[in-house]
Amino acid sequence: MKKTLVLGASPNSERYSYRAVVSLLRNNFDVVALGIKSGNIVGVDIDIEKKQYENIHSVTMYIGAERQPEYYDYIVSLKPERVIFNPGTYNDEFTAILEKNNIEVVEKCTLVMLTFGDY
Repeated sequence: MKKTLVLGASPNSERYSYRAVVSLLRNNFDVVALGIKSGNIVGVDIDIEKKQYENIHSVTMYIGAERQPEYYDYIVSLKPERVIFNPGTYNDEFTAILEKNNIEVVEKCTLVMLTFGDY
């Protein structure tokens, strides 16, 4: 199963990161969440410290490019197969780093991918 890290997770049900966690769970994906505020999304705790999660297949980004540099090394260290840049999160600099580390870059909306079954 494609274990996913939702980066920028929020306990606010109006946020797309919240909706992504819910949708991933509905589609039977294993989910971990990392954000700036602790909380819980339908049973998934939001971590506020960078943990070395095991077997991360995908990282889905819900933070803007200006806040991403502090996560570059961390995400690369998780060795995901891909990083999904949701609308408004694409970052040329980080894309180059990911590609250099043989990590697939996907510029799509996680929610749309799940809706159409191409996640």
